[in-house]
Amino acid sequence: MDARNPAHPTLDRKAVGAVVLGNALEFYDFTVYAFFAKAIGEAFFPASDASHSLLASLALFGVGYVMRPVGGALIGALADRAGRKPAMLVTIALMALGMLMLAACPGYAQIGGWAQVVVIAGRLIQGLALGGEVGPSTAYLLEAAPARHRGFVTSWQIASQGCAALFAGLLATALALAFGDAAMAGWGWRVMFLAGLAVVPVGLVIRSHLPETGGVAADPDAASSTRAVLGRLLREHGRLLGLTFVVVAASTVSNAVGTNMPVYAGATLGLSETAATAVPIALGLASVAFPLLGGYLADRYGRRPVMIWPRVLILLLAVPAFAWLLRDPSALAVYAVTFLLSALSSINAAAVIVGIPESLPRAVRSSGLAVVYALAVSVFGGSTNYVINWLIAATGDRMAPAYYLAAFSLLGTAAAWLLPETRGRDLDEGTGAATAGGRSGESHPPCPGRLQR
Repeated sequence: MDARNPAHPTLDRKAVGAVVLGNALEFYDFTVYAFFAKAIGEAFFPASDASHSLLASLALFGVGYVMRPVGGALIGALADRAGRKPAMLVTIALMALGMLMLAACPGYAQIGGWAQVVVIAGRLIQGLALGGEVGPSTAYLLEAAPARHRGFVTSWQIASQGCAALFAGLLATALALAFGDAAMAGWGWRVMFLAGLAVVPVGLVIRSHLPETGGVAADPDAASSTRAVLGRLLREHGRLLGLTFVVVAASTVSNAVGTNMPVYAGATLGLSETAATAVPIALGLASVAFPLLGGYLADRYGRRPVMIWPRVLILLLAVPAFAWLLRDPSALAVYAVTFLLSALSSINAAAVIVGIPESLPRAVRSSGLAVVYALAVSVFGGSTNYVINWLIAATGDRMAPAYYLAAFSLLGTAAAWLLPETRGRDLDEGTGAATAGGRSGESHPPCPGRLQR
């Protein structure tokens, strides 16, 4: 950030890297757990029926989401009161602790029910941390970015998730080829979690040296207590929070369907373990480049169009794409569908992640995004994998993921249509009218199909 002119910061690439590192760790954990859900279930929730073990593992996956709203409220408000940096240090330390508890815990065969207690506690700690990570990190990227490139810089928050998913897919594939499916189910998944922990010391050191962009030091209107921050947020921005909750819920369901594709490929389509292992590579490839494209388009054309049109395409393509998978249950078809849906979802998510915090004043920006994101992800991120697998098992309809995805895409499109356009808005103007452009004297075309509000 440029100390001589804080209203027009210059981009600090080191700061961007430090911020996205923690978010990458979050999605790495998310991807690894989703992929190895079957193996984790067998280790901690053994059952005579393999489907019961898988469902128990997916339920454990959802347990962590219970604490996300709590983390979003407490850590998000901490970032608005004390600053973004201390909040981001807390989240990365807690994430590391939760991952270590899962990776190092002996299985049910060794310590019985205590294994389940430890991994549940670990998932709760992770949930607390992950619920608080998105608000401070996204607010920091937004506030540290040059005005004309806020969409692109903030989109790195989403792109970092793709980098993590891609790395997870490549590492899992390499380990599976080197040691075989049996080893991956027995102990390889633990190696995957331990590999993610290797970045934690680097993240802690770099984040500790970041310049501050929030809290009392940056905003004299910052509240002095968590209760005051959350009270102001709900009192002044309730309608906006409701709409953004639906938008984030649609994006969350899309992500969850994508990360469930390895399980879908193996358990539903009957592909081999090695073929299913490579699915996150397709997910990662789409999630690296396309969020950056979405951020660029959001800077060029506005936030709302980039929220709306990719979501419309997902709505139209979800059912035909899954129907093709069932007609041609090949590895290539699974990779293609995963890539297509993930690419569209990534473009959409880039606009969502910048448009929501831009709509909020600095004093409640972190807590606002953190609370909405945590609630939506808690309700739908933690349940989607379980629900779609349960629907398949209960109804026998292997198209269940497509119907679920299409329904939420319809809701997300409607909510995004009602949101304000924020491109070019002064970040210290709160929810007031957006300025004419990202620079003085610069004009932008209105959103397609509707005038900017």
